[in-house]
Amino acid sequence: MSNLDLGLIGNSRTSALIDRQARIVWWCYPHFDSDPLCCSLLRSEEQNRSPDAFGFIDVLFPSSRTVRQVYQRNSAILQTRLEDDSGNVIEVIDFSPRFYLHGRMFAPAMIVRMIRRVAGRPRIGARLRPALNYGSDRALSRCGAHHVTYSGSTQSMRVTTDASITALTEERLFFLHDSITFLMGPDETIDGAPRELGRSFYESTSSYWHRWVRNLAIPFEWQDVVIRAAITLKLNAFDDTGAIIAAVTTSIPESPDSGRNWDYRYCWLRDAYFVVNALNQLGVTATMQHYLEYILNLIADSRDMPLQPVYGIRRETALEEFVAPALGGYRGMGPVRIGNLAWRQVQNDVFGAAVLASTHAFFDSRLERPAGRQMFADLERLGQQAVRVHQEPDAGLWELRGTRRVHTFSTLMCWAACDRLSAIARRLKLPTRASHWRREADLIRKAIVERAWNPKLGSFVSTFGGEHLDASLLLMGEFQFLEAHDPRFLGTLRAVERQLQRGDFLLRYDEEDDFGRPDAAFLVCTLWWILALAQAGDKPRARALFEKVLARRNHLGLLSEDVSLDGAQLWGNFPQTYSMVGLIQCAARLSISWEKAY
Repeated sequence: MSNLDLGLIGNSRTSALIDRQARIVWWCYPHFDSDPLCCSLLRSEEQNRSPDAFGFIDVLFPSSRTVRQVYQRNSAILQTRLEDDSGNVIEVIDFSPRFYLHGRMFAPAMIVRMIRRVAGRPRIGARLRPALNYGSDRALSRCGAHHVTYSGSTQSMRVTTDASITALTEERLFFLHDSITFLMGPDETIDGAPRELGRSFYESTSSYWHRWVRNLAIPFEWQDVVIRAAITLKLNAFDDTGAIIAAVTTSIPESPDSGRNWDYRYCWLRDAYFVVNALNQLGVTATMQHYLEYILNLIADSRDMPLQPVYGIRRETALEEFVAPALGGYRGMGPVRIGNLAWRQVQNDVFGAAVLASTHAFFDSRLERPAGRQMFADLERLGQQAVRVHQEPDAGLWELRGTRRVHTFSTLMCWAACDRLSAIARRLKLPTRASHWRREADLIRKAIVERAWNPKLGSFVSTFGGEHLDASLLLMGEFQFLEAHDPRFLGTLRAVERQLQRGDFLLRYDEEDDFGRPDAAFLVCTLWWILALAQAGDKPRARALFEKVLARRNHLGLLSEDVSLDGAQLWGNFPQTYSMVGLIQCAARLSISWEKAY
């Protein structure tokens, strides 16, 4: 049965998921949002058991079992060790090249797979069965002297190898005497022997990640947690445009048979802000600078039209949604959706998300291109839209498809846009603009306090004049709308716990939506709860809950979007940037300081 015990490899251009048996079960090629060559993750068990199954790349090693699967230290290089019944052992190394070459980043849409003999006399093979058209067709193959090209009408992928081409195409076993290498990527001639080139790529990629990690400003505690989360976030940032995807998968259900199957391979402005903010905490400013280019181009593209909540990784606006009929779905739980109709929704928090993601650039003197008055003018256009819509109904951050209300979180983000614009104007020594945006922020604040506070509950509520709560209210402290000691913040925290806590986890909301009531915990909401507890001064409880969330990570330290209420299974798209961001934020908030560590 499919599960989320998967490892992510990638290089900020392409990415793939690999299971414990070293099978590549998900690989959108050449980019994050492309047609998946490997799609067995979203095929039913019946489809995957068929002798003619395709949509994967794996290692033939009869009667083998996984001895160990780990990331090599401080890297995005995955190592899987397998052993058969006779004690023969092999090791599979998977990664995507990423390093500086000739003064620029070399990160092709490529996976390198190296299979090494560790012990005994292993006899192995390989099955390369790429799919096309979202699992509808098996790719056609064409052989060369040292390569096989797999192609369809719109794309081609070449596998260059030092293994026997006959053994590869006929899927025959052979003795592994030392090692073999597969370079899987663009349909281009490789300049060099696969083994030497693979080893060179491996060494350079390993060195790149080690240098990148050394520059992280990590907390004293939970260092491995933070490093793995930071690398994962980096892999979800698209080098070409600066876009940041929410997850590498589509349509993994939020809970069993829920129908909550969505395509997350796009850039939500809200999610991207949280990623940028987390990486900024660690001193990774390059991702922010690259993302700012994406944001500024979106502002220019929009020409004063409202920003969408989500865009394609190349700034595409129309992400039309359709169902892939050939894919049965994760554990057979379809549908598998391609595209996301959220692009059509009105979500008024987007203006705050864009401004918040940009604010740091006005205050960090380390940046190569510090933000100035021109960028401020662009952001003011967003502030004007935030003022205009802050009390208008929208779909909210949970993207309700059938309901529009005035959501407190959306108005809170409109307030944050104006509040940060005032701070930026002060930084730029523009007192008139600073006063203007402070007045606008104060007016929006007044609306929230008057219309979103429910005296009967002693709490802010999720919609103006409503009676229900949602977990985003816990961010009022994070966004500096309320002080941690404010009785209204503490009252909201207690009310959220009363309504939304389920054991060790927190629901995002507890009311009927388009698909009924949620029956799984949205992991980032639990992490927001932990942050709020820490702000309120209850660090012991926050630390205990954080350890319980950490125990839900898979064996490689990765989290999906959701977890079952008993904590037994991960659900939802994987790995989820929201969840990995929350790990970084909580570790930074809860860790003892380096000064007190020894």
